Amino acid sequence: MQRFTISIDDELANQFDAYLETNGYNNRSEAFRDLIRNLLAGIEVQNNPNAQCIGVLSYAYNHHERQLAMRMTQHQHAHTDAVVSSIHVHATPEECIESVIIRGTATEVQAISQSLAVESGIRHGFLNLIPLPEPDTLKR
Repeated sequence: MQRFTISIDDELANQFDAYLETNGYNNRSEAFRDLIRNLLAGIEVQNNPNAQCIGVLSYAYNHHERQLAMRMTQHQHAHTDAVVSSIHVHATPEECIESVIIRGTATEVQAISQSLAVESGIRHGFLNLIPLPEPDTLKR
């Protein structure tokens, strides 16, 4: 493991420490490692459209929206090779939250996610891409 030192101004350090406390980190090092991992994972997916990844698309919608639930199900069924799973949560009497887990290349996952998120009536769509390691790089 390598050790290095960084200098940041007091206000930024205080904000970082508040982030640590809010997110349950025991020390700055682990939080900093997670931030770097997340940054590099995002760059990997952006720079390599063929990178294998898992995408988690989450969105909110009003279940009274005309035929929206049926349209979303049809979209998912059109991609049974990539849609791994979905979860549906009844958040309020009117609002539903769904998360759809999609596996494929970054390009494929983004395209499927976009087709779901742009449906009329979808609110707050957010895609989280998680790159998958190449099979030969996995530790056994």
